[in-house]
Amino acid sequence: MNFFSLNRKSNKEYSDEELLTLFKDTNRAEYFQQLYERYIPLVYGLCLKYLQNTEEAQDAVVDIYENLSQKITGYNIGIFKNWLYSVVKNHCFHILKEKKKEIIVNFDSQLMESDETLTLFSEDINEEKEKALSRCLEKLPEPQRVAILKFFYEDKSYADIVDETGYNLKSVKSYIQNGKRNLKICIDKNLME
Repeated sequence: MNFFSLNRKSNKEYSDEELLTLFKDTNRAEYFQQLYERYIPLVYGLCLKYLQNTEEAQDAVVDIYENLSQKITGYNIGIFKNWLYSVVKNHCFHILKEKKKEIIVNFDSQLMESDETLTLFSEDINEEKEKALSRCLEKLPEPQRVAILKFFYEDKSYADIVDETGYNLKSVKSYIQNGKRNLKICIDKNLME
């Protein structure tokens, strides 16, 4: 397919690959703009999912566009949509990591207000509770144990845990919440024996 036959098409008829090639060959911004505009709902949706703030998500959509329009010619891209999805996720994780922002989770309020749960990981728990905690940690399913250890002992944020483990954000929240509940139940049971 030669360049002149592509020019006769309206931008809407171009495939992602054609628009990307045209942009790389001509450096004309309208080709990349047309390509990016196709995916703005996807980009915005992902940014909103991870950043959980409409203004930050809107800013991220613009930042990603500006960064990509300047750097995209240096990338070898197979399927643009898949590649863009990864870029957006990484951009959001970078923002979260920079801010060390933790996403608020609605834990079970009764469990959170329990003195035992709040002091479960404190420095000044008695030896009996510490041994029970250690035994119970070993009994947790691996994802829960890993998330709990990173969150409470290594002081990692949700975003850090996602980066280090590859778990998705919802799973990390769930592993921590369920892990805490399972630990409390297990420790209570151990202390009664």
